[in-house]
Amino acid sequence: MREPFLSVVTPFHDTAPYLAQCIESVLAQTYSNFEYILADNSSTDGSGEIAARYARQDSRIRLIRFSELVPQVPNYNRALQQISPASAYCKIVQADDYLFPDCLTSMVNVFEKSESIGLVSSYDLKGDVVRGSGFPRDSSVLLGKTAARNYLRGGLYVFGSPSTVMYRSSLVRDQNSFFKEGLLHEDTEKSLEILEHWDFGFVHQVLSGLRTDNESISSSAKGFQPGALDHYIILQRFAPLFFSVQEAAELRKKSKREYYSVLAQQAIRLRPAAFWRYHKHGLHTLGEKLDLSSLAIGIFKELLWMLANPGNTLVWLLTSANRGFQKSQITKN
Repeated sequence: MREPFLSVVTPFHDTAPYLAQCIESVLAQTYSNFEYILADNSSTDGSGEIAARYARQDSRIRLIRFSELVPQVPNYNRALQQISPASAYCKIVQADDYLFPDCLTSMVNVFEKSESIGLVSSYDLKGDVVRGSGFPRDSSVLLGKTAARNYLRGGLYVFGSPSTVMYRSSLVRDQNSFFKEGLLHEDTEKSLEILEHWDFGFVHQVLSGLRTDNESISSSAKGFQPGALDHYIILQRFAPLFFSVQEAAELRKKSKREYYSVLAQQAIRLRPAAFWRYHKHGLHTLGEKLDLSSLAIGIFKELLWMLANPGNTLVWLLTSANRGFQKSQITKN
């Protein structure tokens, strides 16, 4: 029986140090029936030449050069618009990531278990850390809504990154803009949108590797408590889709309380304006503004806790002072 035809897509811009490893990891797959779309977002560092060299060597590669430089998400969307109408499944591989040899084969095998599956994921290796634990070990398929509820309750994060998952191609072709623009984590939100109507497949293997040493691509906001904001946005947006009215309301209320508790802690630490701009931007994607009343209540509770626990407060003050001193020394040097 012939293997289903796949579309593998790598959008890239100025990723010359990593692109060859990414491309070679795709060409080394044990699965062979695929097209490989390399979408050059106006690179200027030689990435386009690297891609062209591989395209000359392997007929499965289709190099597309875009003359207009666009942000990352629009670039991903226009790259995904190029997939073949004949492809059954679609795999993104970000240009600074790579696949292990059995990735395509293993994911297709799960997809082929049921036509109800819209999304397949696996463990991934981020730096030296394996991620994705928590999926039932004796199963490779879950009802989409069950997988979404497990994630929203905080017990199952298996979406990884765009390089970690594979999509049913019909879902990609159905939309001109597969990923919504203007979101903080458009790939996670897309996964949850899919799970509202489709089931979820999982491979109990590490199938992709994600870099942590590429500072030009890694987030500059990792010191801004992005996890707290992400969790709040996802719960507020998706809880009503997957839970009863009462449970959704309880989860949203709890997530808001936890989020503003984190913000209160950061307010006491006198975080800079950039921190607050980041959170205001994130809240804007929900159509919300910073709730000053909730923040004030959180600060009040935090101060009461500090007064009731002077020992812990002293440790915190000393730690904060030491961090400030270390930062000042780094700045001087």
